[in-house]
Amino acid sequence: MQTIIEPFRIKSVEPIYFNTAAERKIILEKAFYNPFLIHSNDVLIDLLTDSGTSAMSSNQWAGIMQGDESYAGSPSFFRFEKTIQDITGMPIVIPTHQGRAAEKILFSILGGPGKYIVSNTLFDTTRANIEFSGAAGVDLICEAGKHPTIPAPFKGNMDVDALEKFIAEKGAANIPLCMITVTNNSGGGQPVSMQNIKDVKKICSANNIPLFIDACRFAENAWFIKLREAGYANKPVPEIVRELFSYADGCTMSAKKDAFANIGGFLAMHNEALAKQCRNLLIMTEGFPTYGGLAGRDLEAIAIGLTEVMDEHYLQYRIRSIEYLTNKLIAAGVPVMQPAGGHAVYLVADEFLPHIRVDQYPGQALVGALYEHGGIRSVEIGSLMFGKYNEDGKLIPAALELVRLAIPRRVYTQSHIDYVAEVIIEVFNKRDAIKGLTIIEEAPTLRHFTAKLKPVASAIATNETETPKQFSSISIQ
Repeated sequence: MQTIIEPFRIKSVEPIYFNTAAERKIILEKAFYNPFLIHSNDVLIDLLTDSGTSAMSSNQWAGIMQGDESYAGSPSFFRFEKTIQDITGMPIVIPTHQGRAAEKILFSILGGPGKYIVSNTLFDTTRANIEFSGAAGVDLICEAGKHPTIPAPFKGNMDVDALEKFIAEKGAANIPLCMITVTNNSGGGQPVSMQNIKDVKKICSANNIPLFIDACRFAENAWFIKLREAGYANKPVPEIVRELFSYADGCTMSAKKDAFANIGGFLAMHNEALAKQCRNLLIMTEGFPTYGGLAGRDLEAIAIGLTEVMDEHYLQYRIRSIEYLTNKLIAAGVPVMQPAGGHAVYLVADEFLPHIRVDQYPGQALVGALYEHGGIRSVEIGSLMFGKYNEDGKLIPAALELVRLAIPRRVYTQSHIDYVAEVIIEVFNKRDAIKGLTIIEEAPTLRHFTAKLKPVASAIATNETETPKQFSSISIQ
């Protein structure tokens, strides 16, 4: 059998509201060419994120009805706690309302001016919370990860030579934490090998630097290890997962990804002294340590989802569905991240739209074109999301110019994905007509969530750029 079927049956559905390209053109203009400002009812296929958008199982919905809403000591928390302890081997579990809350707590304690947090690649909220503390986030992606269209098995790896060099230059005392993101979201959803995690752990241990895992997509990463890394083909996914976490001193997780939940997250660790500080801050910002900003029903849903996600039939289907879309685009000549990642397909925007200069945001322009042409909502992961300004106000571009189409778990069928491929290919064939964009208003932090943009005068980017208007929002939930 060549066909890999969905390992579930559909029990409940919700409608898609159809609109026309002419209507979407107006909607896009009113949203200032920012997909975050478009109402979800105006979207046909929503690939903005896989965070909190998954379909929960019948067991998770049943668990929701069992949720105990006691303020302190809820049995729902203890089921949540034990599940995470069993999966990660970490004895201390601190619930939070989502992943960025875990990051906020962790980096408020470990960050600060003059400090550096090193990673394979930090995602947007992680970097924002690090920088908000006054620390600097440093990405040390491996060489293969810098070449999006050249396949390699573990392009999410950290550059261990660069890590050793950076520690020698800055001093271990100034590096309170090393973090590995699995899979590497900003790097194209690419996996990290077990060997790389072990190598990074060895370096961190030699320098007394704690190693944390950003575990949002831990199960997808484990499946890639099973498929691609020698010695793991016959190991069950839970065993691979347990080994992965065994090299870490702690982890953060948004349960809105690989736990299928609509909300939630956690911190887990071994260090009781650090955990005490985290719990103290948790009580101030999130809630009591046995609910941490979550309802008991959410704790139940997360505990069930964390077990369900390690089912190998599900993971085979999940990774194959991403590969299916990626291969259709490659066959049509569309520049796309290769090989397929774990949770999303990443278009290489600067190669897709070579006529648009990087300071006129080719990724954001492509996001707008996909929405207008086919009602598909995606997100730019490039210089709008990660770009900085130098002292002269000129853009410092991101390392990669990507557009992410994140596939929600257990939500869309193959016909939806075929439609997505058709829209992308049609836009690619008309790409010369797409115009670049300029920012007219932006926030100083996480600007991509609320920025307002407008098209430049022509499809070929000009040398003139407008100075964007700053507004004071610095924390966007």
